[in-house]
Amino acid sequence: MTTYGLLTFDGAEELDFTGPWEVFTASSMLRDHIDTVLLIAEHPGAVRCNKGMRVLPDHTLDDHPPLDVLLVPGGNGTRREVSNPVLIDWIRKTAADAAWTTSVCTGALLLHEAGPARGRRVATHYLFEDTLQARGDLTVVRDARYVVDGNLVTSQGVSAGIDMALWLVGRLHGRDHARAVRRYIQYEPAPPYFADEPFAA
Repeated sequence: MTTYGLLTFDGAEELDFTGPWEVFTASSMLRDHIDTVLLIAEHPGAVRCNKGMRVLPDHTLDDHPPLDVLLVPGGNGTRREVSNPVLIDWIRKTAADAAWTTSVCTGALLLHEAGPARGRRVATHYLFEDTLQARGDLTVVRDARYVVDGNLVTSQGVSAGIDMALWLVGRLHGRDHARAVRRYIQYEPAPPYFADEPFAA
């Protein structure tokens, strides 16, 4: 059984956590629903995301079960939350206990502030690669769809979290299982306006 905890906050980018949420819940369904996927926020009540979607978290920072996987999303709200000592301390402590710590987009900024990304190789949204690198004590892998460094997995922005989540369920439960999840959610990227595709590192 795997317990996934997906952090959310006001201003979190919607697809940063709903994309991985879809992957993780589909994975659980294909495993006879033995895994748990939770949304976690600092306070009870609805969270208003970056583009206006409202979500109702399952738990707060204080009442969730132990997590095997922590996911930290990005979004405009990270600019505020990077200075939120309560959230940063929670990320630090939760990441220390989790088997895997992950981020999407500018969630890497929160992981840097909290500590798990320090001294590591990381990915983030291409618009924030310089910003993150300037914080020091880490190596930004530019144009990488996602980066694996030990038990830390970070990805580029928005849709890249889906790729990262698929890699992780493959690592946890096998590549054949990850392929089945990908097929179930019909994730077969074939964008109509194709550009150079980033690599995975």
